[in-house]
Amino acid sequence: MNATSGPHPAGALLLCRAEPTVVRPLAGLLGEQLLLAPAGEDWSVLVPEGKPWLHDGEPVEQVVTGWATALAVPAAGRPVVAFWWDRDRAGVTLAVGFRRTVGYTWLAGGTPVGEDEAMRTFAARLALDPVLDAGALEPLTEPDPDADAHSRLLGVVAVLGRAGLALPAGLHPGESADRLRSAALAQGAEQLERPGWRDAVRAELDVVEGGPLGPYLRGPRARVLGVAQLAAGVPLLLWGIGRRSGGWAAAGALLVAHGAFGLVYDRLREG
Repeated sequence: MNATSGPHPAGALLLCRAEPTVVRPLAGLLGEQLLLAPAGEDWSVLVPEGKPWLHDGEPVEQVVTGWATALAVPAAGRPVVAFWWDRDRAGVTLAVGFRRTVGYTWLAGGTPVGEDEAMRTFAARLALDPVLDAGALEPLTEPDPDADAHSRLLGVVAVLGRAGLALPAGLHPGESADRLRSAALAQGAEQLERPGWRDAVRAELDVVEGGPLGPYLRGPRARVLGVAQLAAGVPLLLWGIGRRSGGWAAAGALLVAHGAFGLVYDRLREG
């Protein structure tokens, strides 16, 4: 299916380099209707059920960039790759921890409009093979009269497949949001419920404590991290609210929530 066809061509997929058990508590805090499914070894995919970019007038790229940032920041080190598309453009955005997001864009006909350095950064932050994988991504940044935006996105998916990504059948970037939802449900995707802030953040802390970042989330380190998250989250939340950007407001809200809980970490663990 060409990325520019269909009555409502805008859509998105969020690929998280983490197991569904890790993604679930944070995804529920986005305040959106989402479907969650495993997508290969150490990968999960989130499929939006709603279409906020159609109802609120906010560009799909801006919405999903906010979502990706919200999912990636609280547990630094877990990359989130967002695929997005609309009638005129398509692109890929990568969020990793507190780093600035990096992305690449193509016009609907496949014309590259991003910077080559962005794609190289994309490969480096995902720890892809600097020769084979980076070399496979390079042609996607060059003119090709036979490649539209849809095929460009599929090219990125193919490269990520070497890093363990395996999207469920029918979940292809460029499809309509309705078709993606139907395909995800047919593959047994989980419809996420919205947990309370406290329960969700506690669940996230449980997951992180068992990983390599665990020692850095106790005692003084936890308090320093909490202050940093609050310092970053409050202005981001206010900016998102002022711009009526649900994605960025969610990112700020998650940072504020994690920062606040980090500052009372010991009490929370005792509860």
